[in-house]
Amino acid sequence: MEKCDPVCEGASPEIADQVKANLLEEHLAASIADVFKALGDPTRIKIIHALSQHELCVHDLTVVLGMGQSAISHQLRYLRNLRIVKRRKEGKTVYYSLDDNHIEQLFVLTRQHLEHD
Repeated sequence: MEKCDPVCEGASPEIADQVKANLLEEHLAASIADVFKALGDPTRIKIIHALSQHELCVHDLTVVLGMGQSAISHQLRYLRNLRIVKRRKEGKTVYYSLDDNHIEQLFVLTRQHLEHD
């Protein structure tokens, strides 16, 4: 465990109090952690990347990812429960897309970070 230098007295009490007063509420911290947990799975990342390019149905996703329909449906349900993806029904076909551009921004920023020198 890293420790402060023996002569370190930490930040001023005012700064520590200010930071403490601005900390996330527990439920919001848990919700953010849930989103990052969802983004921590390579299959879900591939689904998000595919949906960032185009709205797709489950069949399209099975073809694109080379996976079974039940596996794709399971992941989509998980992502939908976290409001990462949304669905739109047209006749008997259900199309999936990213819920909003914030998820795409997270994906793009993370990819840029990884490709940064």
